[in-house]
Order: sequence, then structure tokens, then C-alpha cells
Amino acid sequence: MGDKDKKNHAHHEDGHHHKDHDGAQDHPHHKHHHEAESLSDEGGAQLGQVLSLEDFHAQQQIGLTQKRYNHEMKMLDIELIQLQRWVIETKARVVVVFEGRDAAGKGGVIKRVTEPLNPRFCRIAALGTPTEKEKTQWYFQRYVAHLPAGGEMVLFDRSWYNRAGVEHVMGFCTEDEYRGFLQDCPDFEAMLIRSGIYLIKFWFSVSDEEQEKRFKERATNPLKQWKLSPMDIKARDYWVDYSKAKDRMFAATDTDIAPWYVVNADNKEKARLNCIRHLLGLIPYVSKPYQPIDLPPRPSKPDHYVRPPLTSQKFVPDYYD
Repeated sequence: MGDKDKKNHAHHEDGHHHKDHDGAQDHPHHKHHHEAESLSDEGGAQLGQVLSLEDFHAQQQIGLTQKRYNHEMKMLDIELIQLQRWVIETKARVVVVFEGRDAAGKGGVIKRVTEPLNPRFCRIAALGTPTEKEKTQWYFQRYVAHLPAGGEMVLFDRSWYNRAGVEHVMGFCTEDEYRGFLQDCPDFEAMLIRSGIYLIKFWFSVSDEEQEKRFKERATNPLKQWKLSPMDIKARDYWVDYSKAKDRMFAATDTDIAPWYVVNADNKEKARLNCIRHLLGLIPYVSKPYQPIDLPPRPSKPDHYVRPPLTSQKFVPDYYD
């Protein structure tokens, strides 16, 4: 991806504008400057322009052709491989947080990020309900255990922000614990960044109409029913509560060094392309020309080796003859 493309990533579809930072986070500190407040899921004003929720999500109504989507994704896959090579060679540490509404498409983007990469150096952290022991620990402790070592990327499919969202809205934490999190989180993230970690946070915004459409599909599709948990169903009754919690979370944690990037997720294909392209523009990796690998001639099979008879092995039958 060229320098010009990376600089252009600073302009977001959600109406955010960030000053040009050469497409990268200055290591070890991020130097983004917010010229406008974060856009709420319920809409808001941006630089004097009134942008409603409907206007925001209407931006993605025009879809991509499958041919263009495949082409763009292939180009991004190549850049993701270049990014991982740079991360491994420089021993960089990258943390990407994926948060947002239920059924907003976070999992699909995470899958597409990891698909072309070596899983030994790019892993997903998707933590379940904390154990009784973990409930007695410092809140951030179980997440710290999943932070990357040098040369690794970790993608958090939901993260420590559970406390600001589901735990707060559904009453799984006390008010003091919730307030303490909002106060401590910016300091925690500042520590990560000062230690040299590249921390990038994405929020996936989806309209209530599109979310309901996806919920109904999951309810009737046996291949997707596992994605619809009892908590997801219950959360449908708390849309406004989750919106208020998100707004309060942004007010406390959308900082200059660890900003939130809002992804318009009503169109899954566009959301994937936009998110991955913007991710690439936030890390100062250096692309290198690809060189074909010269394979030496394969040695000839030794005459003294005799394969065992096929009857001594158990084969998987061809079920599709």
C-alpha cells in the first residue's frame, strides 16, 4: 500500500477527521488529534454538520460488485502479509481491539484479517466468562496474559471493554467497579503504549434495523444459530442502555493516544475492506518486493527405499466418487 493511500486513511466514513500522521502511529506513542467528538450510534454533529444515524448508515447502501470486492481483498491480503513480515522482523507488538454492537460483523473482519497470516504470529483472544478465581483478580489481569510478545499480533474479539458494556448494562459489575474502570482504562492503555505496543481500537456501528435483520437470519440459519446467544437475545431489550453506555465509554476512553475508530458496519463487505485498509494505515510497516524462492533440485529417490504395501494402511474413502 502506497504512502498516499495510507495518508488517505485518516479520513473516516463516520465523519471523523484526524490530522495527517503519515499513516502510522508514532512509536511508542500514538499522536492522533481529534478535531471532532466521536460519533454516537444515535448520530450527532460533526464539524458543524448534522449527521443522523440514518445518514451515517445510508453511506453504505451502495454495495460493491463481487469482482471488485475480491480484487480489493486480494490486494489487502498481500499487504497484511507484508505487515506480518515486518512485525516478525522488527519484533513489534500489535494489539487490535474489536468492539461494537452484537451482530455488527466483528467476527467476519477478524476472520478475514487472520486468513492469509501465519497463525503462530497472529492469534485471536476471545475470552469467555471469567472464572471464580479470575473474578478475584485485578480486572485487567486476565487480558494482560494474552498480550503479544515481540513479533506477534493479537486480535481481541471483545476485550476489557466488556466492563463498560455488557457488564454494566446487565448488572454483572457494581457501580463502583464500572466507574473505576472508566477511570483506570485510559491509564492502562497508556501503559501498554508506553511499553511499545501498537494499540488500535475499532468500534463496529450497525443500525438497529440491520442488526435485527441479522438476528433473524441467525435464528433461522442452522449454520449461524451458535452466534445468537441467550445474552444477545436479552440485549435486544436494552438498545438505548447500550447506546448510553457506549457514549459514556467513548467520552472516557477515546483519547489522543488511544482513539476509537468507528466502522460503518451495515455493509459487511465494505466494513471488512475499510477496517483492514485503515488498520494497515495505522502501523508504519515497510513493504518489501517479493522475491521468488529458489528451490534446489530435489534429490533422487534412493534405490534402497521400499514403500510398505498399501494394504498395511487405513485410507479415508472417497465419499464423492
